[in-house]
Amino acid sequence: MSIFRLHFACLFTPENIQLLVFEESVMKKSPFIGRLDELKRLKNLTRKKSASLVVVYGRRRVGKSRLIEEFGKRYRFLRFSGLPPVKEGTEQDQRNEFSKQLAKQTGLPFLQAADWGDLFSLIAREAREGRVVILLDEISWMGSKDPQFLGKLKNAWDIEFKSNPELILILCGSVSSWIEENILSSTGFMGRISLTLPLQELKLFECNQLFDQIGFRGTPYDKFKILSVTGGIPRYLEEIQGDQPAEANLNELCFQPSGVLFNEFDHIFSDLFSNRSTTYKKIVSTLVEGGKELNDIAKETKLSIGGYLSSCLEDLVRLGFIRRDYSWVFKGAKKSGLSLFRLSDNYLRFYLKYIEPNREKIGYGHFSYAALSNLPGWDSILGLQFENLVIASRSLLWKYLPFSPNDVVNDNPFFQRKTLRAKGCQIDYLIQTRYNNLFVCEIKFSKNLIKSEVIDQVKEKIARLSIPRGFSCWPVLIHVNGVSESTIESGYFSQIIDFSSLLSDGAIENTSSLNESLDMHYT
Repeated sequence: MSIFRLHFACLFTPENIQLLVFEESVMKKSPFIGRLDELKRLKNLTRKKSASLVVVYGRRRVGKSRLIEEFGKRYRFLRFSGLPPVKEGTEQDQRNEFSKQLAKQTGLPFLQAADWGDLFSLIAREAREGRVVILLDEISWMGSKDPQFLGKLKNAWDIEFKSNPELILILCGSVSSWIEENILSSTGFMGRISLTLPLQELKLFECNQLFDQIGFRGTPYDKFKILSVTGGIPRYLEEIQGDQPAEANLNELCFQPSGVLFNEFDHIFSDLFSNRSTTYKKIVSTLVEGGKELNDIAKETKLSIGGYLSSCLEDLVRLGFIRRDYSWVFKGAKKSGLSLFRLSDNYLRFYLKYIEPNREKIGYGHFSYAALSNLPGWDSILGLQFENLVIASRSLLWKYLPFSPNDVVNDNPFFQRKTLRAKGCQIDYLIQTRYNNLFVCEIKFSKNLIKSEVIDQVKEKIARLSIPRGFSCWPVLIHVNGVSESTIESGYFSQIIDFSSLLSDGAIENTSSLNESLDMHYT
């Protein structure tokens, strides 16, 4: 039994048993979907005549390790993973686990090394020639106990690893702040990193491919309901049972004590932030009902605007949990000082709004769940989740609009403060092109057909915008459950885009064509 399994077996609580099952289920491989751009960028490294050092980071469950395995499977691939942090853990525990993994993959005898340099030298000897991909996974766990870890790794890279021009060494982790501080911004690794990949959630059409792979039989609206809870996080979507309706799947995942998403929040925050998890949770909790400016977050959390709060927000942005959306000045398209922080992770919002307040009831089996629509305030929350899904796949949306991606000079959720000369205004998503065209996107959720009242709502928003002379406005409506005939016939919206179109868009780049493309690149 590995140290990882022994630790959780000794604790033997339902929550930890559940986590162990979830973590081990990661090892069950299914056909790979998506990430074509990332795979191509990794493949491009094989055209170099020198070794490559790569950094991959992103939130837990987003598919970092799976991406690297998919890339590495065509070559000799060595994977090493750090042990999850525990109070009793030592730097020697990490080295021992590393040595066990090395022995298992290479046939070398187990070495109880007291120095990381000795272990790195062993790997370098095993990878001294030919195309070899080495993954150091959860590197912050691996090296956090030993202050000499990164120095030894840097020396091993300079002296041993890079002597093989075909070697690709990938440093991967979920603790983005640690990676930023100790690797990306470190003078020790300056000029050595060939590629940095911050991994985001899957695009909508990739999520749809995953739904197809698991055999989910629901409608686009059913898929939308699931994505409003899971976002485009592949590990969550892989838990969907294809022969069960959306509501049954969400009940099982979220509102049962054994559900994967019932305890997921605590596991994510404790693993990533350790003893600071309470502070980070306090920050994201302020954003559940909508975006806020920095001053408002500081007031609600009672944290000073200075370094610590800003540092925490930067960490959350790097991990993809929140986004900082800057407004801009239309003339010159320059970013203004105005910005809103937005909770961009759909799971976090759903957990804080609906799972956490009912944890005790769920734990005792006393929580009654029938449908998402019965949850208090669900329609307004679903509007925010819908915006997240669309904005995260903005490149798909652009394909339906009359401009080239090269024409875009600014795009973001946009807001304008009330002043003596201007009215306050907030636009779900605004795009400005170099030809002074403003595409005002209304991302509208409704359980029923959207009626013509939406026209007056968008007209009011546009009237409030301080638009300079020479600029034109093009209203765009994005919906999920249909639009009334009167709205369509009015001709007010330049484009009306159905969510189902964003799901199916990119179907040309399905799994088979993706693999054909990669096979072409790998020959």
